[in-house]
Amino acid sequence: MPANIIDGKKIAESLLEQSASEVSMLSPKPCLAIFLVGENPASLVYTKKKADACKKIGIESRMVKLPASASEQQIVSEIKTLNSDHSVDAILVQLPLPDAIDEDNVLAAVAAEKDVDGFHPQNLGKLALGTPGIAPCTPKGVIYLLKQSNVQLSGKRAVVIGRSRIVGKPLALLLLNENCTVTICHSKTPDIGAMTREADIVCVAVGKPNTLTSDMVKKGAVVIDVGINREGEKLKGDVDFEGVSKKASLITPVPGGVGPMTVAMLMQNTIACYRNRHKK
Repeated sequence: MPANIIDGKKIAESLLEQSASEVSMLSPKPCLAIFLVGENPASLVYTKKKADACKKIGIESRMVKLPASASEQQIVSEIKTLNSDHSVDAILVQLPLPDAIDEDNVLAAVAAEKDVDGFHPQNLGKLALGTPGIAPCTPKGVIYLLKQSNVQLSGKRAVVIGRSRIVGKPLALLLLNENCTVTICHSKTPDIGAMTREADIVCVAVGKPNTLTSDMVKKGAVVIDVGINREGEKLKGDVDFEGVSKKASLITPVPGGVGPMTVAMLMQNTIACYRNRHKK
């Protein structure tokens, strides 16, 4: 029996409606500063989607742009200006930054209480400790999708393929905080299939098509595909969808799975930053 498809687009739309209702009762309105360095085509698309989502639910968005030639000092200085601007509740630094810029230094420059992406060392530390804080949007969206799909997490064996700061590591921590037994696999793991075949939940986030194939999953597993890879005019995930969907019980498609949840969770995190700052 083929897997049921997790409709991330539908779940994200429902969450955005909830967010719009929440924002309608807030005054002044939350403000998200979207910080963009350079003219990376993909980044331009992503920042527009985020600004459009803000407009849709009533959050004020403020686009701050610097040229690709901007120095790290200029970038950090601009971020510090946003940190001290009391009208700004949340700051998003669109990644990737130009190659010459140290992303760690820039992300650490964002005030922890305005760090809407949850990448500041202080927020990642809270995540590791399992204490309340801002969690990265995409991993947070994955957990939300699983819960909305009635997946029991406590006691389950979960494998995360990928160890990036943006998805892999924080997702593993969030799953651990939900009482999963978690294994992280990566490029140096000798036999990833040996791990994934034992897993109840498999999450893949490496940016490489067909990382997970049907022989690597057990029957009835839940499979979450976080990857986005462009092949010609088509988008493809990290999972061999056609093969894996014949064995999994639940699976996310690409596009229309995890992607829409990232923006929906960004709106939730913006509201959380606002409430924390205004004590509302």
